[in-house]
Amino acid sequence: MSNKILYNVTVKIIKEKADDWIQWMSETHIPDVMQTGKFLSYRMSELFDEEADDGRTFAIQYVAQDMETFQDYQSHHAKTLQQDHATRYANQYVAFRTLMQILKES
Repeated sequence: MSNKILYNVTVKIIKEKADDWIQWMSETHIPDVMQTGKFLSYRMSELFDEEADDGRTFAIQYVAQDMETFQDYQSHHAKTLQQDHATRYANQYVAFRTLMQILKES
């Protein structure tokens, strides 16, 4: 049995756009990602960073059943969804993505 995959997207966005970003992510982007049917669940969190004057940092984590399902998402959906984000918030954020194998969960 293959392990589930945790796809983590960390985004730091300028403070002036953070509230708009949260709303757009909650109402549009995350539902669009989940509608692909490739993820079982998601979580959106904000990092505690009291010293960050230049922006707010968030982590969005999606859980895929296995690597094959995640790769299908990457091949057929990711580019368009990422471009929507990049266009809407051009020059107002930085992002990086990490992929992890879930070894154990409860």
